[in-house]
Amino acid sequence: MVYRLLAVRARSRDELRQALLRKGFEDEVADGVLRKFVDAGLVDDAAFAAEWVHERQRNRGLGRKALGFELRRKGVSEDLVAAALSTVDEDDEVERAREAVRRKLRSTTSTDGAVLMRRLVGMLARKGYSEGLAFRVVREELERSGVDGEPQAGEEP
Repeated sequence: MVYRLLAVRARSRDELRQALLRKGFEDEVADGVLRKFVDAGLVDDAAFAAEWVHERQRNRGLGRKALGFELRRKGVSEDLVAAALSTVDEDDEVERAREAVRRKLRSTTSTDGAVLMRRLVGMLARKGYSEGLAFRVVREELERSGVDGEPQAGEEP
């Protein structure tokens, strides 16, 4: 069963443990089986976390917060999450945010800068980008596209 799960994609030790427990294996048996996989180098949470961060950032354009949340949900320890997230290059993260904003701008019909600002910042926040980075990137991309993202007089910011 563990081989089948690993054949599909790399998994954390905790993901595999939960799968074994769901299939009715006892705690001691599941831990023993996983210990053998760890000893053989087939299950490595550090390598899993590093690869997960790299792939999800590149393919899904996720920010650090979302990546960290996903790893924690998969049972990766906090120190390994921090180590994996430390490999995220800030310039790459900014570029992924820019790409997401540009894609969204191409498909949007609204020309109201305040509405676009709110929607685009919200999109980046859902993808796990920090508030400061999201506002900065959206403001720069709206300026680049010639849209004024500032609220009009009488509107709330």
